[in-house]
Amino acid sequence: MDWSVKGDYAENCNCDIVCPCLYLQPASMGPCHAMLIWDIKEGHCDDVKLDGLKVSAFLQAGAPALTEGNCTLALYIDENASDEQEEAIKKLWGGEGGGHLGVIAGLVSNLVGVKKAKIECDITGVDKTLKIDGVGGWAMSGIANADGKIAHCDSHPLEVNPGTGGVDINKTTSQEYDDFGLKWNTKSDRVGLSGTFAYQP
Repeated sequence: MDWSVKGDYAENCNCDIVCPCLYLQPASMGPCHAMLIWDIKEGHCDDVKLDGLKVSAFLQAGAPALTEGNCTLALYIDENASDEQEEAIKKLWGGEGGGHLGVIAGLVSNLVGVKKAKIECDITGVDKTLKIDGVGGWAMSGIANADGKIAHCDSHPLEVNPGTGGVDINKTTSQEYDDFGLKWNTKSDRVGLSGTFAYQP
């Protein structure tokens, strides 16, 4: 399978700031709950173009440390995706193409569902938002270092976006999820991560 996807990524979880999962430690609020978004700027799977599509997921870890696996996952695919694009994304995020998406898929033992949905996000500025129509979303903002720049974490062992310069650290103001019999509504002052991503086999 010839494929690559790259663009902007962000996630919001129930951990304290800074998230211990970044260093392969048990989540600070029990098993991790996270809601992720990949905003694909350029991508393809064989001859199927994936430019401009969004993919989101809700993840519920099955153990205190995320890397122990046994995770539950719900996957959401941009409503604008064609049938061919939808199938390509299912293959890639299902791990069939290997690479880092294969690593992520390998942590999942319970895929509760896959559906197309209206996905709206704004994740490149200081203030970031995600909304999945009828499902939930979050809002978060970058945390400032002493120099006024957004706090950054580089070269951490749990890289969701390996090789792309690490992640910015954010603080949430809201987060909620309700779908496939799973519910999540954590108050503010949780952690969010954001950056760019580039995956290939």
